[in-house]
Amino acid sequence: MTTPSSLDGSRRPGPDRARGAAGAAPARPADDSGRDYWPTVIAVGSASMMLPFSVTGAAVALPNMAEHLDSSIGAAQWMLNAFNITFAALPLAAGGLADRLGRRRVLLTGIALVGGLSLLLALAPSMAVADVARAVQGCGAAAVVASGAAVLAHSTSGRRRQVAFGILGTAFGTGLAIGPLVAGALVETAGWRSVFLLVAVMSLPAWLCATRAPESRNPDPPALDVAGLVTFTAGLACFSFAFVQATAMGWGAAGTLLPLAAAVVLVALFAVVEIRLADRAMFDVRLFRGPEFAAVVCQPFTVTLGFVILLVYLPAYLQGVADRTVLASGVLLLPMTAPVLLLPLAAGHLAARTSVRAVLTCASALIAVGALLLTTLRSDGTWLDLALPLLPFGAGVGLAFGVMDNAAVSTVPVENAGAAAGVFNTMRITGESVAVAGAAALLTTLTAARLGDSGLPSDDATRLAGQAVQGQVAGTHRTTLAAGFTDAFHTLGVVLAVLSALGAVLTYLALAPRRATGQR
Repeated sequence: MTTPSSLDGSRRPGPDRARGAAGAAPARPADDSGRDYWPTVIAVGSASMMLPFSVTGAAVALPNMAEHLDSSIGAAQWMLNAFNITFAALPLAAGGLADRLGRRRVLLTGIALVGGLSLLLALAPSMAVADVARAVQGCGAAAVVASGAAVLAHSTSGRRRQVAFGILGTAFGTGLAIGPLVAGALVETAGWRSVFLLVAVMSLPAWLCATRAPESRNPDPPALDVAGLVTFTAGLACFSFAFVQATAMGWGAAGTLLPLAAAVVLVALFAVVEIRLADRAMFDVRLFRGPEFAAVVCQPFTVTLGFVILLVYLPAYLQGVADRTVLASGVLLLPMTAPVLLLPLAAGHLAARTSVRAVLTCASALIAVGALLLTTLRSDGTWLDLALPLLPFGAGVGLAFGVMDNAAVSTVPVENAGAAAGVFNTMRITGESVAVAGAAALLTTLTAARLGDSGLPSDDATRLAGQAVQGQVAGTHRTTLAAGFTDAFHTLGVVLAVLSALGAVLTYLALAPRRATGQR
């Protein structure tokens, strides 16, 4: 899950953006009256806290949910993927709508969608209904991300703005840190439906407070990039569909290769469309000409990718293979989630004393160490055994979260800061979406291969492996499943370690001090 940039993610910053107005019609600052300041901050903060909880809570609830609704492997996986696809694809489009229709209006709509669809999920009679609801809920989450930071930026100033965005970052960190623990406690005591019911309840005070936020909009907004939006969303959907098909049909099956090929074509077409549209594109690819920006934008693929994978699939491993309770699984994740809540502010101070380059390089190195230590993961391991890899992993992510957003907008000219923030957040959420789908396919494939070696037919091996990745381990083949799933996590740890080590090297080289710009 992500933390938003403190800048408005609009595509084309105008000259007014340097004054904090982002080309918007003048809005009455919440600072001036004092009455609307805290309702606005509470609205954006509480709405933002719902988003990471909607990801981690759903992942924790999935094993019980899939079993109760008698779901197939693919349908259960789409409960996660459907949300991630719309959440990743729509923030820039939602930002464009916010510029036209009003940022408070889009924020209210987003909160209503996230909360209302959570209520529907709590009442869902089947996984098919849940999948559709999650896709629409992801649209609401994109609207909250796109409009929340913009509402704060256009209704606060000075010291109060710093406080507001500090609270916003803390809200995201809190949602990430306590999400698995709270969701685990709810599933244990009240069942999986209570996880979604809690999000619905959280949306009510957020929506009521948001009605007090000042409205703002751009009086002369650019045209929506419909072609870019369609090709990007379709490409992302095809990627995720290919990964889901791979778990059920194998990587060489036509049902896997065709959507994968379609995804490649659509992404290439998206790049062509964005290059031709230039300054009218929703995704300004020209920013990638700078090696510093390219390095920072790619940072999420070595930072949040592994973090989201562990948030989603480690609870399933702990519940299914290690036979832990749902609540105990949430507690076991604290060494990884707590640093994400505690370290971002410290990272900012550390970067001021050293450099962003040093902090980001150190963050990737810590994640590489933690990922490599995942090779020591055992189903019968103690809390300390699990804390050994998770603590450096979480520390690295926490440090990176404290400086990544600032680094993204600081490596481009100030007039491009808004576009840089939009591109960065889109890349980050997209990476998370692809990671969730890709990790499920990798873990399922590797676990199924181990089952196949034991003589189990291919179809049965794939089915049991897919159920294990979702936290359901069959008793008949429990020993082989446990060994296969554990080995799959070991392999995943090595892959993440290599990616993070490569990210550390590239970050160190790309952000090297240059004579023309001084030290970073």
